[in-house]
Amino acid sequence: MSKRVEPSPSLTDKVYTVLHEAIMSGEYPAGYRLRIRDLAAEVGTSVMPVREAIRRLEEAGFAERVPHKGSVVKGQHPADLLHVYDTRRILEVEAARRGAALIGEPDIARMREEFELMRQAIIDGDVTPYLDHDEALLTILYEAAGNPVLVNTIRTLWQHCRAYKIVGARAALGIPGDDALWRHQERLLEAAHERDAEAAAIINNESLEEATDRIKAQLVQR
Repeated sequence: MSKRVEPSPSLTDKVYTVLHEAIMSGEYPAGYRLRIRDLAAEVGTSVMPVREAIRRLEEAGFAERVPHKGSVVKGQHPADLLHVYDTRRILEVEAARRGAALIGEPDIARMREEFELMRQAIIDGDVTPYLDHDEALLTILYEAAGNPVLVNTIRTLWQHCRAYKIVGARAALGIPGDDALWRHQERLLEAAHERDAEAAAIINNESLEEATDRIKAQLVQR
């Protein structure tokens, strides 16, 4: 980590944010040991706010206790992957269907902007920016459905499966000429432009099924 946290009344919140961002970016991969004293030295604080931040990471499902190791970044398991992505399909297929039926031209233009930024991230081989722009594109579509609870629930799921997303994106980036990271988004843009709700739903389902298979294959190889 390059960031150092300055002392403040909300020190634990700041430490939590720094650790959480390191996990979300893949800087701290699955199984990474969250050593309290080492982390305190990295962020420039005492051990107390770090200990509390780790406890919060465990409660939020981003870290877990492992015998003889202490707290580590939560591991990736095929069964957990299937449960998370099955839930994503249930929610995101419907969100795409509703969003495509109601989205306006200004939001479609915003989706195109995110798509271009996403393509550039793929060219650059930058996984985190790719995922950020992919999620931004989908958020615009889903928000068009007009159900903020649905969108917030999906975004929470994205956080919990970010480590899986990183595994899938890195695998696809490692295959020259592979269009898996942008093909479905391009088709989703077309469906949104045509206000084709059923096509959007089908595309999202195919995208999530393909991502599940790709990530599962990587986990099995480990």
